[in-house]
Amino acid sequence: MSIPFGSGSVCLLAPSGAFGSSQSIRGKLSHYLPPSCVRKRRMIIAAVVQMTSTSDEEGNWRSARELIGRAAAAGAGFVATPECTNYLGPHAEKVRRAERLGERTTERFAALAKELKIHLLLGSYNERSEGASPFPPKKCANTSVLFSPEGKILKSYRKIHMFDVDIPGGVKFSESETCESGGEVVVAKTPFGKLGLSICYDLRFPELYRVMTQQGAEIHMVPSAFTLATGKDHWEPLLRARAIETQSYVLAPAQYGKHDDDGLKESWGHSMIVDPWGQVIASVSDGVGFALAEIDLERVRRIRRAIPVANHRRL
Repeated sequence: MSIPFGSGSVCLLAPSGAFGSSQSIRGKLSHYLPPSCVRKRRMIIAAVVQMTSTSDEEGNWRSARELIGRAAAAGAGFVATPECTNYLGPHAEKVRRAERLGERTTERFAALAKELKIHLLLGSYNERSEGASPFPPKKCANTSVLFSPEGKILKSYRKIHMFDVDIPGGVKFSESETCESGGEVVVAKTPFGKLGLSICYDLRFPELYRVMTQQGAEIHMVPSAFTLATGKDHWEPLLRARAIETQSYVLAPAQYGKHDDDGLKESWGHSMIVDPWGQVIASVSDGVGFALAEIDLERVRRIRRAIPVANHRRL
């Protein structure tokens, strides 16, 4: 299948165990990429991680550490994990276990980013608000944290849109009972492009992505725990729509499978990377694993020049 406006982005499917840990990514990709693609322009290899998190925080940490390490060994310079990476279980306990930025969970991921010398997005964790009292607080924030290769926090984003739904015969869930909504749009500057940060249910609100794109975002992050009931019909169409509308890459690491949570019992998975033309260029199907793809911002610029949507907007 041909890709309009060049082929700067490449699909690599990488389920669990797909790559070893000793070779460089340049050597590993030699069978997939033409030499000109490897040499040209400033690019980065990005990875989206797929997990099955539960209330076992230590087990979740071991799984995340292994998958992030394997993705980095396969050449990824930027790795992103799903929503609720560290904990996905009963919600009252989630609030009780909430931590501030700089405590154990974020310290672990900061140290891992530094050890592997990668940019790392902790898709989300249960953040305790600075002024939260009494202990335990009644609510926490659902927060993404972006780390530099030096282990520094570059940006954090608190999920704006709460997942409060009641689907007949399906999911009944009220995230706002235990999570407080964030109020800030966050775009993070990195050496490989500007990242618009969002989480899961935010995906259904295109105005957020429009604002982030207006603020310079070229890559949109959507770490998620999309439900099985909605994911099978809505997940991929929504991700592709956001990519097409904003003419940006969309990176969507996701939870998969069954969790010990009465509200969110099972997640759809299908972590993926979508290019600015709306094509899925890398994905994970069932189970834990990760997917790799090149992020080429020149492709974003070519598409935006060819179809200058931002210049044609009237509303």
